[in-house]
Amino acid sequence: MTTRLPGIAALALSIAASSVMPAFAAQAVSECSMSVTLADWGENSTGDIDVASGQSCLIPIGIRGTVTDSAISQKPTYGKLKKINALTFEYRAKAKYKGSDTFAIKATGQGPKTSGTSVITVRATIK
Repeated sequence: MTTRLPGIAALALSIAASSVMPAFAAQAVSECSMSVTLADWGENSTGDIDVASGQSCLIPIGIRGTVTDSAISQKPTYGKLKKINALTFEYRAKAKYKGSDTFAIKATGQGPKTSGTSVITVRATIK
């Protein structure tokens, strides 16, 4: 008499493992679609992003050199801005809102030629 318990046990383990896994996978937040002209450290700059209503995207500080500190200097009106780390912020557009929003990030750093604090003003188009 031959038993098939190992095969059945493996099938049961496989079904149990798949039912424990979450039904959805967390979506990674991608970088914002940006159009920006970045200045040197100590100079201010502006940029434009596009984001879908209710969605979020990452905004990296792209001034050449090393970022030593950063902060939100103007909060958005129609979304939320969150500091991820000294180099990256996440913007989330308000759900069901379509239009424009503006916010600013202040960053301090050292570049190859200059150092100082810059304010990056971002104009968001929410679609």
